[in-house]
Amino acid sequence: MAESAESSKDYFVTTVNEDRATICWGCGLRLLLPTHAPVFKCGWCGAITSQNVNKPETKCLWGRRLQDRCFVTILSVFMLFLICGGVWAVHWFVFSVSYTFGIFHYILTAILAATTVSTFSLSAFRCASTPPTVLWGSYPVVGKGDLENYTFCHYCVKPKSPRAHHCRSCGTCVLDMDHHCPFIGNCVGAANHRHFIAFLFSAVFSTIYISFLSAYAGLHIWPPVKYRSLGHLNGSGRDLAIRAFKEVMLALVSSAVQLSARGLILVYLFVSSVSLQIGLSVLLWQQLCYIYEGKTYLSHLSSQGSGGDHIEEKDCQNIFRFFGCPYSIFRYLPTLRNSPKRHAK
Repeated sequence: MAESAESSKDYFVTTVNEDRATICWGCGLRLLLPTHAPVFKCGWCGAITSQNVNKPETKCLWGRRLQDRCFVTILSVFMLFLICGGVWAVHWFVFSVSYTFGIFHYILTAILAATTVSTFSLSAFRCASTPPTVLWGSYPVVGKGDLENYTFCHYCVKPKSPRAHHCRSCGTCVLDMDHHCPFIGNCVGAANHRHFIAFLFSAVFSTIYISFLSAYAGLHIWPPVKYRSLGHLNGSGRDLAIRAFKEVMLALVSSAVQLSARGLILVYLFVSSVSLQIGLSVLLWQQLCYIYEGKTYLSHLSSQGSGGDHIEEKDCQNIFRFFGCPYSIFRYLPTLRNSPKRHAK
């Protein structure tokens, strides 16, 4: 009976083509591909391998770094000019209002300047965060699922976690990379993302204060505006509006020519601060929207490319977690609990 059972078993022998077999970079096991798939995932360690990989090019890496350093230098000089030039331009005005206002101005200026410069330095010169080092390459070392959804970075020649992205400007993989900012000459990642947001907040508040103070001080030293024929304009409709606008602009330009060096600096401070205020406010709002959605800029782009299959939970709790508070602010506030109603029998 046992012999008949053994004889009933069927044995199949097949040959494997070498082009259909490949080796997983994560665990080193030899895998048999069902088809000629360009991308496959190892069933043991979970690593993802792409066979269609172009040879990395690193010729322009030094040029990108030099460009970033030039941007950082220009921005540092510009911030120094805003601080020193603003202090010199409004020094006479703040103390002419009152001695208390002058002291308050210098204290607030020192706080905003120290906050902006410190957060900028932390964003620009602190490492944006590198992915953790993991064991890979051989089957006995790599356990089952140890490299789940990991890919291989051919630039860094090491594993890259799903939360990491390779920056060609910095030449390294960055964990939770948001974007590469040329103005700080660094990537915005897990280690300096909070400092970057703090820098945006401080810069926006600083530019608001500079714009209001420079405008208020400039109005007190602006020469009197003299209109030539504004009250004798004839016509109606569009032509009258155009003539009036030209007359006003001509009067402003003629009075601006009489401004002193202090007045010209105040005008420049107002225009530059308002321009920066608009740009930085838009960037800050965009960053806060991504944080609220629990995403980064790159993950937002990847979710759009994949059709939005992976949807993050939109919640204010994401903002509190981002700034290091694991609990919502409502946890620390007193709550009003409605007592159950009692019905008299």
